[in-house]
Amino acid sequence: MGNHTIVTTFFLWGFSSFPELQNPLFAMIFLSHMTILLANASIMVAIKVNHNLHTPMYFFLFALSFSETCTTIVILPRVLVDLLSESKAISLPECATQMFFFFGLAANNCFIMAAMSYDRYTAIHSPLHYHIFMTQKICFQLIMVSCVIGFLCSLSITFTIFNLSFCDSNTIQHFFCDISPLVHLACDYTAHHAMIIFMFSVFVLVGSFVLIMISYVFIVSLVVKMPSAQGRHKAFSTCSSHLTVVSIHYGFACFVYLIPKNSDSFREDMLMAVTYTVLTPLLNPIVYSLRNKEMQTALRKVLDSINKILPCLTIKKSEHLRTIIKH
Repeated sequence: MGNHTIVTTFFLWGFSSFPELQNPLFAMIFLSHMTILLANASIMVAIKVNHNLHTPMYFFLFALSFSETCTTIVILPRVLVDLLSESKAISLPECATQMFFFFGLAANNCFIMAAMSYDRYTAIHSPLHYHIFMTQKICFQLIMVSCVIGFLCSLSITFTIFNLSFCDSNTIQHFFCDISPLVHLACDYTAHHAMIIFMFSVFVLVGSFVLIMISYVFIVSLVVKMPSAQGRHKAFSTCSSHLTVVSIHYGFACFVYLIPKNSDSFREDMLMAVTYTVLTPLLNPIVYSLRNKEMQTALRKVLDSINKILPCLTIKKSEHLRTIIKH
């Protein structure tokens, strides 16, 4: 490697290119992060406490909400710290860990959405035998398979990238350890490495998307044969939320990870990355809440319960304070 200096610490350049936007970005990302956590937590609590939602469809939605929450936790707290900090250093092991968990969870989301589309097909194709074909055990197995495949793909990509030698420049033109900005810092990155990363990306994004499309081709073929317009409308309405989330998720992800990049496009890619690390997890609970009456009802019950509990807690606290004052 000649006179190259081996890099052991990176600097996340992030939004340093936009110094005038640091404070507005912090406020926006902080509020978005809190909203993501609260919205997804509300959905998970609503599904957990409402027995009407103990069905395969909501089991998968619970898993997706949990995975989306974890995905944002891997990235956004670090982004918030870096926006307020002068030092944006991240060690090589920390960078590898962040990449592994981010892409593992993101791939897991893709395969969970594929499982959700299969669930919708089964519900429409065999409504009478739906709970026989989609038992809790089968649902759990599908979630576990999604998780294992997702993290194995992430491990392969992370291992490939961090087996490279990083030399000279140690500034990552991004707000987290993403693929393209990192490989452009490597001094021994070849077409062979690029092909390995591309194939795993295609397997995750295109592979899961093809599974989703296969399910929906069969769903459409079943729905158009239904005799009643009411039945067709009901069938399509059960899939509309899922299709909306799939469109948002895959639209952004494919643009960022399947289109070839050069170093001049990092600023645009970084801004695009904000959409799939902040906007997509924010829209998922909103889409499912707005388009799903059962979820709306369950969320109202959760909010009503919270509203009932809070006054009781306030009264108990006041009584406790009075007791302390008297003594």
